[in-house]
Amino acid sequence: MNRAEKAALQLQAVAVLRMLKETRTYEELSAVTGLPAGDLNRYVNGHVLPGADRASEVVEAVGRDALADELIARVSFDDEGYVDNSGVVFDQSFLDLVAPVAAETFSFESPDVILTAATDGITLGAAMASFFDARLAYAKKSKETAVEEFIESRQRLASGIELTYYLPARAIDAGDTVLVVDDLIRSGETQELLLDIALQADADITGVFTLIAVGDEGMERARAITDAPVGALTTFE
Repeated sequence: MNRAEKAALQLQAVAVLRMLKETRTYEELSAVTGLPAGDLNRYVNGHVLPGADRASEVVEAVGRDALADELIARVSFDDEGYVDNSGVVFDQSFLDLVAPVAAETFSFESPDVILTAATDGITLGAAMASFFDARLAYAKKSKETAVEEFIESRQRLASGIELTYYLPARAIDAGDTVLVVDDLIRSGETQELLLDIALQADADITGVFTLIAVGDEGMERARAITDAPVGALTTFE
């Protein structure tokens, strides 16, 4: 870890602690983190930064649990099982906290490109791209008018509907490392198409990440395509 990466990790740990502190006393925060209340006071108020090891523990362990709980509180399901996660995907500050936690928890290698699908995946993709200092690319169900060359991936669904995604060919170069992200994985059909696009571009896949996994089908579908880490912040059965 170089000095810039260390500083970024320390600042992300402070951001996680500040989020937790909004609804807790320092004593309650100490019970959650296992850290002394006095140290937490100094971190939250910006007097000192936690060491790299302690920052890593906060981001990976405390951070993931806290963000997962916050995410669960923000999503809802209707009677047909459809997910309303607008309270998450429209909150860029929350997603900015998710990015380092995901990176630390699932040990994603730093990618050249974050690949997602329009439109709900874009805000998470932007947060991940900012954290990794990577390019953001998003596939769409329609072609851009002025773009001449596309990578195209299509699949006929069980319902008989054909699902197609297009990505401008210059968005990913051969040899790029690509992290596929999306706000939600259920069947895994969209993620399979995104992975196919990355493979068509002769890119190397560094992982698949989603905020919400509904069941195991989609996650297993992704794992069948890549040996890279596949992870979700939280899972609903």
